[in-house]
Amino acid sequence: MLHIKDATVYTMEKEGIIENCDILIENGKIKEVGIGLVSDQHAQVIDAKGLIVIPGIVDAHSHVGTCKVDNLKEDDTNEMTNPNSAQLDIYYGIDPNNPSFAECAKDGITTSVIAPGSGNVFGGLVLAMKSAGKDFDARVIKKPCALKAAMGVNPKGIYGPREQLPMSRIGVAQVFIDFFESVKQYQKKKADANGDVSKMPKFDRALEHGQMVLERKIPLKVHSYQHDMMALLRWKKEYGFDLTLDHAFGASDFIDEIAQSGAEVIWGPLSGPLFGGEGCKVDPECLKMLHDRGVTCAIMTDGPVLHPYMIVTQAGEAVRHGLDVETALKMITINAAKIARCDDRIGSICQGKDGDLVIFEKMPAVDTDAQVRYTIIDGEIVYQAS
Repeated sequence: MLHIKDATVYTMEKEGIIENCDILIENGKIKEVGIGLVSDQHAQVIDAKGLIVIPGIVDAHSHVGTCKVDNLKEDDTNEMTNPNSAQLDIYYGIDPNNPSFAECAKDGITTSVIAPGSGNVFGGLVLAMKSAGKDFDARVIKKPCALKAAMGVNPKGIYGPREQLPMSRIGVAQVFIDFFESVKQYQKKKADANGDVSKMPKFDRALEHGQMVLERKIPLKVHSYQHDMMALLRWKKEYGFDLTLDHAFGASDFIDEIAQSGAEVIWGPLSGPLFGGEGCKVDPECLKMLHDRGVTCAIMTDGPVLHPYMIVTQAGEAVRHGLDVETALKMITINAAKIARCDDRIGSICQGKDGDLVIFEKMPAVDTDAQVRYTIIDGEIVYQAS
């Protein structure tokens, strides 16, 4: 058993912020949260007086474990041989021993939502996994949690020089439309077969993955900027799928449209003008604007594009632009967990959830010198500051 004593706890639940709070974790799960809790004599105790405890940080869009930071040629993030590789699954591209996971743990990221890259219009399935644990499969907590897609400069930049569709935005749009029309036809043939195996269409893994999106079993997770987002909102309405707008630079120009659509937003990373023209409106102020309109928002690192500690820095930028600190922290905990459809296990501090916590010295997203003192995953201390 692990007993955290006398902390200021940001639960991300209806209880809000609890001062002088204790947390008991047993068998990897949160057993109890409250004031003056008693543990047995064998419990490991952390005196957290004066410290801040938040749920383990959830990075809502990452590529950690799929490439080596010191050798980007060893990259299993993209399969850039066809603009539609929806049949793929990022699970097979992740090295669970990649040192990026230890870096994530050091900076308080306990779960990363890991996606294929954005070289293709459709990249494949996404999963959520923890930064540490007893083995790879035990660390995977949701598989799949989305189908990855991409708009704009990335697929254009890959296939344009090859003089191959899609070398333009109209080409990217056609790949989207052709795919979802094919998925609809595939669905209809399966329905018309009415269980008769001889009448079933030939199994197609890409279309099966697309069917999960149209049946709203998983959302479509799309790399998108500025007016690309408007095309996605049109297709969301037409085909009826759940949608996350990832990166979402320029969202501040389309607050009403996004709010009315029911889409979710995963904003970032805050790394300046990534792409001339379409990625140059870097607008962290949109997070407050979207939140005020009821949009569920999260913050991403795009790791290893940004160092893991930058997820808290970006939450701080949202605070600097007027968002209250608790809401900003929700964007890297419970909101990210909800968007990844993992909030039954992670993202908040309450009885029954996984024992994933971060203990800070000073207030994250407010104090620029806030440091991680402990990172805890499944009740085990996986990082402790020296």
